[in-house]
Amino acid sequence: MNKHGRRMRKPVRAFTLLELLMVIVIIGLLAAFVAPNFFGAEGKAKKDLTQAKIDSGLGGSLKMYRAHVGHYPTEEEGGLKALMQKPDNEVVAKKWAGPYVEKVTDLQDAWGHELIYRSPGQYNESSYDLASPGEDGQEGTDDDLVNWEKT
Repeated sequence: MNKHGRRMRKPVRAFTLLELLMVIVIIGLLAAFVAPNFFGAEGKAKKDLTQAKIDSGLGGSLKMYRAHVGHYPTEEEGGLKALMQKPDNEVVAKKWAGPYVEKVTDLQDAWGHELIYRSPGQYNESSYDLASPGEDGQEGTDDDLVNWEKT
């Protein structure tokens, strides 16, 4: 209490309006830089996952099929589906030791599109061509992912 009988208040320490506005501006700038990178990461992750599946994921299953059967699955044998289901051809069915993949999604890209498979390949004539139509789902566009060298 002071000499007049009043209580002395301690000065209250608070942020000024200017300080609050500066913090809001800084947070806004950080969000403007971080948000596009964060949302773009999902698309890049799907692309990387699909390319890995094309380059090595299904490659091992196809090589195992070839080791057992003597050739890569043909379109007549069902293409990639021959990795899951025993072919109708009796000679091939006796050698088949699958399934070589566990589920149908193993034969799809990260966007849910069926992978494009050709054996013998147009680009890899001694083996197979394996591709994804990419995010747009259209074969032959710039976003396609393939197991051959694009020219």
